[in-house]
This record gives sequence, C-alpha cells and structure tokens, in this order.
Amino acid sequence: MYNLFLPFVMSVMISYLMTPIAIRIAHAVGAIDVPKDERRVHSKPIPRLGGLAIFVAFMATYLAFNTMSGIKELGLIAGALIIVITGVIDDMRPISAKLKLAAQILAALILYFSGTRIDFLTNYFGASEMIYVGMLSLPITIFWIVGITNTVNLIDGLDGLAAGISIIAAASLAYVAIVNGRMETALVTILIVGSCVGFLPYNFNPAKIFMGDTGSLFLGFILAATSIDGSIKGATFLVFAAPVLALGLPIFDTTFAILRRFLSGRPIMEADKGHLHHRLLSLGYHQRTVVLAMYFISVLLGLSGIFLIQGAIGSMTVALAAAALLILIPIRRSISRERLMLEESEENLWKE
Repeated sequence: MYNLFLPFVMSVMISYLMTPIAIRIAHAVGAIDVPKDERRVHSKPIPRLGGLAIFVAFMATYLAFNTMSGIKELGLIAGALIIVITGVIDDMRPISAKLKLAAQILAALILYFSGTRIDFLTNYFGASEMIYVGMLSLPITIFWIVGITNTVNLIDGLDGLAAGISIIAAASLAYVAIVNGRMETALVTILIVGSCVGFLPYNFNPAKIFMGDTGSLFLGFILAATSIDGSIKGATFLVFAAPVLALGLPIFDTTFAILRRFLSGRPIMEADKGHLHHRLLSLGYHQRTVVLAMYFISVLLGLSGIFLIQGAIGSMTVALAAAALLILIPIRRSISRERLMLEESEENLWKE
C-alpha cells in the first residue's frame, strides 16, 4: 500500500496542474460544448478536453512507476492512445458513432492479443465455479471492453458525475486487485483515482471544464481492462463478481437505456433524457444533489463487491438492497410523473 501512495499523489498533482492547460487548449482548438438542445443541463459554453489532463496524469505516472514492461503493458498503452485520439477528435469535431465503435473495437483487439482477455465465466449452476469459454473468449472480451467503455461515456451527463463514479469504481477495483496480490493492476486503478481526484475540483458543479469523450472513453476503457486483469486471474466467483458490482451503476444505467430505446422502437444509440440522472433532475433535485446521490449509490455498489470478497454476505445484501431502492424509487416516481403530465395534457386537449 505504501508503494501506491507516491504514484497516487503524483497523479493528483499532475492532473490538477494540467487541467488549466487543457482549458486553454480546448479554447484554442474549438473543443467547446455549446448548449444547443434540451438534454444539456448547462446554460453557457464549456470547454470539453478535460480528459487530456486525466490521460496525461495517468500516463506520465504509469510510465514513471510501472515496473512491468511486457506486451500486456504495451497493449494497454496502445489501446488507450487509440481511445484518447478518437476522443480528442470527437471533442473537436463530432465523428460518427460507427467510427467511434470501430476505434473501440480496434483498441479492444489490441488488449486481447496482448494478453488482457476473458477466458473464464462464472458458472452459477454447475459444480465448478468457472467455465472455460474457449473460442468465445474473443467476442466476450470485445463485448465487455466496448460495453464498459461506453457505459462511462453514457453516464457522463452532469458536472463531476463520471469523474466521481470512476473514482469510486476504481477504488473498489484497487481493493480487489490488492487482495488478490495483483499490485500492477492496483497501480493502474490507483492512478485512475488520482487522475480523477486532481481533475474533479475543476469539473464539479459549476464545472469550468468537461472531460468530454476524451476522458469518459479513456476512463471506461481503462476500467474495463483492469476489471479483467485484476479479477479474472483469480478464477473464482467472488473475485469475478466484485468488479461487476463496482461498475454496477453505469452498467445498469446503460442496460436500462438500451432496453428503453429498444422497446420504444428508437435507435439504441440515440440520445435521450431517460438516464437516472435526468430522472432525478426531473423530480426537482439540484444538480449537485443528484451527483452526490449517485456517488452514494456507487459507493454502496462498490462496498457490496468488497463485502462479497470478505464473505460478509449479510452486509452485501443490505448494501445491494439499499442501492436498488435508491435507483428504482426515483425511476418509478419519474415514470409516474411523466404519465400524469401526459394524462393532464390529453385532458386539456380534449377540453379545447
């Protein structure tokens, strides 16, 4: 743990010092988020290349403190570079969803062939705890990496939300990695925490800068990679399930968004205002309150993964139940409110 303290502090400092530079770069290249639709919750243009500060802080500290120099580490760096370049381009001049997806698949392939892959899945019904997936390893790995990369991207809708949730998820994954003796993976996750901590003072409401796709895609990619490398090697149900719980909030929010759009006959990649944070805002809560509430939910999910590792099933159940209630209650209230408003609108039209 002591060996992780200096890298953490260094990543915090670099990120904090780099963010004002990222703000100037964003203005210089025109990477500005202008509020031009009802989904935006900010009222004035905000620079959106904050992910550059997070990436520089992470990469500088990783190169300085990482003691491993094999093909797996090179694969992580190469994949991250592809993701960040894609994000920078998209933050300056929006690119198509297909092109972004192609870049993510390429980065995932690099990870896979450099050794970061899913070879086992949890067996819930058989005598053995894990199932060797064989030839399915490639599609499963790509699905996981691309999926998690986009979950963080999709949840980045309020000031400080994605950065804070990434801190909580990465800290949970760091614990899993440390418990399993995977200190190289613990270093990566601690650097995520530090890089986001240094960035958050500029990003919390009212934000001076957004992380943009540069940051959200990068964080999702690194979290996806470390959740594989830091847990799957343990080849047990407990160690495999913990990262899923740590990333539970963005996973749930994205899954719910996909189902919602599919059932309504709309394109899956089409943006809407049905995300959990949008629903909380629609109930009248202030943006800071919503962000802090989602931090708390994420903490509960991260703790449930840690409790699972420790064998504290009762505590895990309580944490999961509390998180589920905090997610489902506002969703139900929001849906009921939408139905009531629709009924009132129809009644007014009928009267007219």
